[in-house]
Amino acid sequence: MSSGAAPGPGVSSDLASLNAILARYKEPHLPSSIWQLVNTALPFFTVMVLSYWTAYRGWWPLTILLAIPASALLMRLFIIQHDCGHGSFFKSARANDWVGAVIGVLTLTPYTYWKQTHAIHHSTSGNLDRRGYGDIETLTVKEYLALSKWGRLKYRMYRSVPVLFFVGPAFHFVIYHRLPWIIPSSWKAERRSILLNDLALAALLYYAYCTVGMKPFFLVQLSVGVFTAIAGVWLFYIQHQFEETYWSKDEKWDLVTASLKGSSYFHLPKFFQWISGNIGFHHIHHLNSRIPNYKLESCMKENPVFQNVPRLTFWSAFKCVSLTLWDEDRSRLVGFHAVPR
Repeated sequence: MSSGAAPGPGVSSDLASLNAILARYKEPHLPSSIWQLVNTALPFFTVMVLSYWTAYRGWWPLTILLAIPASALLMRLFIIQHDCGHGSFFKSARANDWVGAVIGVLTLTPYTYWKQTHAIHHSTSGNLDRRGYGDIETLTVKEYLALSKWGRLKYRMYRSVPVLFFVGPAFHFVIYHRLPWIIPSSWKAERRSILLNDLALAALLYYAYCTVGMKPFFLVQLSVGVFTAIAGVWLFYIQHQFEETYWSKDEKWDLVTASLKGSSYFHLPKFFQWISGNIGFHHIHHLNSRIPNYKLESCMKENPVFQNVPRLTFWSAFKCVSLTLWDEDRSRLVGFHAVPR
């Protein structure tokens, strides 16, 4: 260790030496941040204007087709919001919060609420005793077998492809994020962010009513919003839900292991890497969330220590869909077929 301080609970002795490497990448570069914002927001709003124009003229098949590039760009905007939430996009906390909150209206994701729950995810990812916020619900084999038949059926429905990747994302972003009581009443700033996000959306709804009309508005916004939610949940799923991922009890949980073993390197073709804002370098992001997304790739390429990690490709990732339970005895995710009925 480069530091004389002993590591705290859940922190590997490797963390100090790794942090010395990561520190070289965590400073935001203002021109890069502004350029990323421009090269994402400008084409997004251009496609959205075209979408509204086609919807207003009744060319709805074309409107749905345009929702694909619009949702891809909106997902990239979400990554910028994500970086703002970590304080990594700008040096200024105020700039991060303002940009993140504005993008949060577009992504249907209240910024301060999401910022808090996502911070919990980072501090508990892979910890079996601290599941609950910012996770895709994952039971152990023993927990699943202890359920009643109805409990098992509910969990199977939740982990099914239609619910987890289609119905769930649409419900979560369109409806669930509108409800301030989904979080504790003591989280006043986070509840306020949900209400302010709802208020901004209501203002946009009224503006649409006075201009393009409700039918074009809902056609464009729902198609783009739902497509983005589906893609976003898929990316979040694949970052932690793969066969040899990492889960551990609280007393043995380790940040370095949770990051390097429990977060995947999702190796994507360049176009998809660009659209997803380099979030595929997720193991590095979990080690140090203050690194801007546009520096993650260089961090990995320049440091071999970050290269021997779980690697998924565009196609191999689909095999992970059937993994539903954590087998504590085998230390791996397994499917329902691997447990007795």
